[in-house]
Amino acid sequence: MKYSDNSFVIKAGPKALAHIRDEGLRPERIRVLAGAAGGPKWLVLYHLDRLLFSSFFKGRTAPLHLIGSSIGAWRFAALSQPDPIDALDRFREAYIHQTYVTAPTAAEVTAESRKVMDRYLPEDAVPEILAHPWCRMNLLAVRCRHMTDREDKPGMAMGLAGAVTANLIGRRYLGLFFERTLFHDARELPPLSDRDTIPFIRSALNSRNFKDALLASGSIPLVMSGVSNIVGARPGIYRDGGMIDYHMDLPYRLSDEEIVLMPHYTDHIIPGWLDKKLSWRKPAAANMANVVMIAPTREFVQRLPNAKIPDRSDFKQYFQKDRERFAVWNNVVEMCRPPAEAFMELVESGRIRDKIQPFEY
Repeated sequence: MKYSDNSFVIKAGPKALAHIRDEGLRPERIRVLAGAAGGPKWLVLYHLDRLLFSSFFKGRTAPLHLIGSSIGAWRFAALSQPDPIDALDRFREAYIHQTYVTAPTAAEVTAESRKVMDRYLPEDAVPEILAHPWCRMNLLAVRCRHMTDREDKPGMAMGLAGAVTANLIGRRYLGLFFERTLFHDARELPPLSDRDTIPFIRSALNSRNFKDALLASGSIPLVMSGVSNIVGARPGIYRDGGMIDYHMDLPYRLSDEEIVLMPHYTDHIIPGWLDKKLSWRKPAAANMANVVMIAPTREFVQRLPNAKIPDRSDFKQYFQKDRERFAVWNNVVEMCRPPAEAFMELVESGRIRDKIQPFEY
């Protein structure tokens, strides 16, 4: 199966756009790789991730800051292992083959998620990630406040209702309910500004807290249990980083020549998870200035099974029909191989100069 390069879109902020139109996309320009939250949606990025780490970044020595929340962080925990391709393959297999015999409780989804993590992230891989010669692993989670730290569904629902209301008033008020927490590589902080509407609380990653922090980064409220008292972080319950940082609308601190590369599953940026239905909530233009985003076009998505990217609703649609879901998800993965290959050909040929478009807000 072949697709033209019309199966994906490439968008960039003004600084990144100027560089790429001048010199193409050069790996040495990329200082940050950004990974959005989104659950099963990551499957459309599998082949692009694979190509980036098997060829595009091959031979790299300069630090590359991987910054992700939720499934973006889980992808990066595979890609920053010594053999990223093998780890990514194991992640794909473990993730797709999640199975729930009955409608799961939050505790059961959490237990299944830990199984997925253990299958692709063995204990001995963690110190190797933390000592990687050039990958710098960073992940985002939130520490819960004001009733969002409850585990009972009625209490948690009330806390989320408060967060929804606060977010409608202004994004900065989310900080009343969620403390934005950056778990970072201990050797070097990522290039993020201290000045933002919601401040970062920073905690260094280590072998004792890595897996708990990673699990917390993807612990969706009401779907999974929170993660309590992570070693080295402030006491409390931690949950999905996508609550604040859904699509990586981050205050990057970069020189004009540096680029953030963001393989994405949709052609637009939604700042926080609670902004999904707020059409007026846009990313900060300054945050997008150095960003290059690659995403499938809406026309390509219409060709996928069910005319959509995999998402968490598939667990309900294919409940007790796991083999059907496995087949659909694997089909999506393979359908996304040619667009990934076409993108890499654009980069290698330099034709990306003609394909890239400016972000529209």
